Amino acid sequence: MKIAMDARMIKMSGIGTYIQNLVKENDYDVLLGTEEKIKKYSTSKVIKYDSKIYGIKEQLKFPYRKLKKEKVDVLHVPHYNVPIFYREKMVVTIHDLTHLIYPEFLPNKFAYFYAKFMIWLALKKATKVITVSQNTKNDILKMFKVNADKIEVVYNGVGEEFIKKDRKEIEYLYDKFKIPRDKKILMYVGNLKPHKNLERLLEAYSQTKCKEDTRLILVGKAFANYKELDEKEKILKLENNVIHTGMVSQEELVDLYNLADLFVFPSLYEGFGLPILEALACGTPVICSNTSSMPEIGGDNVEYFDPLNVREMAECIDINTKNKNLKTNFINIFKYDWKINANVHRRIYK
Repeated sequence: MKIAMDARMIKMSGIGTYIQNLVKENDYDVLLGTEEKIKKYSTSKVIKYDSKIYGIKEQLKFPYRKLKKEKVDVLHVPHYNVPIFYREKMVVTIHDLTHLIYPEFLPNKFAYFYAKFMIWLALKKATKVITVSQNTKNDILKMFKVNADKIEVVYNGVGEEFIKKDRKEIEYLYDKFKIPRDKKILMYVGNLKPHKNLERLLEAYSQTKCKEDTRLILVGKAFANYKELDEKEKILKLENNVIHTGMVSQEELVDLYNLADLFVFPSLYEGFGLPILEALACGTPVICSNTSSMPEIGGDNVEYFDPLNVREMAECIDINTKNKNLKTNFINIFKYDWKINANVHRRIYK
């Protein structure tokens, strides 16, 4: 049986992590994308396909003939942007319905109708649909007419590199990112998309009692140079309290999780919320939103707050930074293992 996957998003955050781990654990016969992006993760045959997602070009330039020539049995599309004219067996992963649940964050109404149509089409054309949480499956069943048996929940995994480290191994971070050694560290990892709720996080942090005794570190390439965020921090008088790391390596990310005293994740909606588990795997306590999939994934290991209630978020930060026994040990439960995840995918392909 020959399996192909559309791997164009392999370098992106979120879905990129999902693709990277699948191609690492599974031997795909064909990957769609570019050699430049894929060669670091896989030695599989690559069919060039570099069209940007969410556009007409990705439909017109999809390599229909080349896939047919390879006699592929199953194509895995790891997002809802399926090839419209593909008629063979297809597995589709729908990670979340953010675009439909928060249409106000989309650039225009066309983007909303495009997303709704493509998700509907993906659900119709797919032989099997994978979601990364029960919450996403429930959202799909609420918004679309689809047989529940067609959808299978397969949890994401946590990379083996996310472990608790000795303090000596992470001391270099203080100098590299100019982090004061006498302050407790709050941390957020992710991007600046509106549903990530960063503005409310800054407002909540500005209202905390622990503000002078802590620093908030924002990790990710989105924070390298973002003027609007800088302006918000100035208005809230947080210029000296917030540290932007910009893009970091995977090793630095693991070390930053270990350095942090508290991980804060204020997102309004997540299909899974991988940073929650990454932080816990590094022994760092987590507080996060009580919405969408986050209680499902975090379980009893996490403290929750209403992401729309700035005061409640601030109080949750204060309570958890006062706790002298902040560091926790997290046992990486088997269902969050990429090897298990890959095995389930192989079963679904068959």
